[in-house]
Amino acid sequence: MRVPDLSAARLLIVGDVMLDRYWFGEVTRISPEAPVPVVKVDRSEERPGGAANVARNVAALGAQVALLSVIGDDEAGRSLQRLLAASGIDASLHLDAAISTTVKLRVIGRQQQLLRIDFETAPSHEVLRAKLVEFAARLPACDAVILSDYGKGGLTHIGEMIRLARAAGKKVLVDPKGDDFSKYAGATIVTPNRAELREVVGRWHDDRELARKAQALRSDLELEALLVTRSEEGMSLFHAGGAIYEQAVAREVFDVSGAGDTVIATLAVMLACGAAWPETVRVANVAAGVVVGKLGTAVVSHHELAAALK
Repeated sequence: MRVPDLSAARLLIVGDVMLDRYWFGEVTRISPEAPVPVVKVDRSEERPGGAANVARNVAALGAQVALLSVIGDDEAGRSLQRLLAASGIDASLHLDAAISTTVKLRVIGRQQQLLRIDFETAPSHEVLRAKLVEFAARLPACDAVILSDYGKGGLTHIGEMIRLARAAGKKVLVDPKGDDFSKYAGATIVTPNRAELREVVGRWHDDRELARKAQALRSDLELEALLVTRSEEGMSLFHAGGAIYEQAVAREVFDVSGAGDTVIATLAVMLACGAAWPETVRVANVAAGVVVGKLGTAVVSHHELAAALK
């Protein structure tokens, strides 16, 4: 299977952005102060995270991408802007002086994550309202919209965004958070992982019960499709015509952080290019298999995806 030319696809991404920081070092002893490892840090990295990582994945696939979000007026926010500009992303990051840019700091020793420290505050209502106005203005220039919800407060008006985008004839893809999916009603597709879906519909005992619960939720929310990412079990797409199951294709799972970003980015780009559900899900599944073999939040390039599909 060949990957189509994705350069004509135009994506608008809205959601919670963050700066992912990594401190790498060696662990050679246990602290005398407490039973914890001592990491001697020898290098550090910064990468765009959250919705910013979704945007970076879209750009890596060769599509056109605009990103709309909120950051603090601080050093982390400026680092995020610089990283996004370097990736060729049209990023409109509204400044909110009352908050700090969300930062996730991971300490890595011997290629294993030892600790994660989060810094975050929710943006103000005024900044979010200004972002909604810009969202409406940017809709005509895109083919599809991704709403990347990390539960940090940046998508307070998500219901209105879905309504505006659908009224404009745009496909809307949502990466959800929390136990209330009613706010995503009317979207084209919602992409929960197993744990996120379980919070909403409860446990299931087999694939038949999963299909029943997933289709009921899809119908209740008036979605075209519901995609459940299932880690080592691959992914399952439920739509009006039935279900599509894709087995996991990862050769070696190194790090699953950010894999959902790659999945929704690939889905959106394929749908924006007019691909049907079976092709779209297969390509997204292969992309996920590539990215989980990388450390931390990462991307899959068009070249890597093409090679993996051969």
